[in-house]
Amino acid sequence: MKELSEELKAKFLMGECTEEELRAVNAWMDESEENAHELFRLEEIYHLGKLDCTPDEAVLKKAEKKLLKRLEQEKNHQHKLKRMNTWMRYAAIFIGLFLLGGLGVYLFYPPVEAENLLSVTTQGQIKEFMLPDGTKVWLNKNTTLKYPQTFSSSGRKVYLEGEGYFEVKRNPEKPFVVQSEAMQVRVLGTVFNLKSDRTSLSAVATLLKGEIEVKGNHDEGMVVLSPGQRAELNGITRKLIVKQGDMGIENWHDNQFIFDKADIYTIARTLENSYGVKVILSPDIDVQKTYTGALPKKDNVEGVLNLLRLSIPVEYKVVGNSVFLSSKKK
Repeated sequence: MKELSEELKAKFLMGECTEEELRAVNAWMDESEENAHELFRLEEIYHLGKLDCTPDEAVLKKAEKKLLKRLEQEKNHQHKLKRMNTWMRYAAIFIGLFLLGGLGVYLFYPPVEAENLLSVTTQGQIKEFMLPDGTKVWLNKNTTLKYPQTFSSSGRKVYLEGEGYFEVKRNPEKPFVVQSEAMQVRVLGTVFNLKSDRTSLSAVATLLKGEIEVKGNHDEGMVVLSPGQRAELNGITRKLIVKQGDMGIENWHDNQFIFDKADIYTIARTLENSYGVKVILSPDIDVQKTYTGALPKKDNVEGVLNLLRLSIPVEYKVVGNSVFLSSKKK
C-alpha cells in the first residue's frame, strides 16, 4: 500500500475520517509496526495540545526545536536516513497545524510513558492479546488501544478508542485505569466492557465481575458499579446514568451470548444489537420466563433462532429485516 497522504493523516488526528478513509488508515498501520508507531507519535503530540492557548514566537521556535531533536533521536535509533527524511517532511506539515491551533507549547512535555505500543483492529477483525501485567484484552472491530511497554510503579493506565473487553489481573497496589475520550474506568481486578465513541464523546461501561469506578472526564460525576450494571455517559446532555446491563450483548469477545436469568425482552435486544434486526414479540409469549446459559453465535439471526427454540418454546418468522417471535404451538 502506498504512503498515506498528509491530508488523510490530519483528518485522522482530528477525527474527521469517513468510514472508508478509516479503513485505509487501519490497513496502512497493519502493514508494519513502523507505520503504527509513526501515526501514534503524531496522535500523541496532537492530544497533548488540546488546550486553548496561543504561544508566542519564542515558545513556538523552542517547540519546533524540541520536535526536531526528537526526530533526530528517532533517526539515530533506526539508522534509516530515508525514513528520517520522510519524518522531517511530516513534522514540518504538522508543526504548521500545531501553530495554527495554538498547540506548539505542549511539545515541551515528554510523553507520559517512555515506550508506548499501539494495537489496532480493522473492520471485521476482533483481536485478543495480553498486556504486560497479565491483563487479557479483546478489541472489537475498528478499535485502537494504546498501552505502555512496561507499566509504571504507581499504576496501570491505557487509552481506548472503540470497544474493549478486559479481564484485569488483580493488583491492589497498582490500580488499572482505562482512559477514553469521554470517561475513565478505574479497577483493581475485575471483568468489564468499555465502549467509547470519540465522535460523540459518549461511552458505555458494563461490569460483569467485581467492582469498577466510572468517572466522566468533564465533571459529569462518578459512580461505582455492581456486576450486571452499566454506566452510560451521553456526550450531548453531559449526563452519567446507571442502568441494568444485558449480559448477552457484552460477551461478543468469545463468540457466544451468555444469559443470566434473561427474559424474552433481553434476548430480543441482544438479537437486535448483534444482527441489526427488529424483533417483534407476539402477545402470547410468556414474558415471565427466563433463560440462563450460553448461546453460540452464528453468521445470521436464523442460525441463532434455530438454537434458541431448542431451549425456549418459541417459533419465529423472518420477513426482510424483521423477526416475529411467537409461542410454540402445542
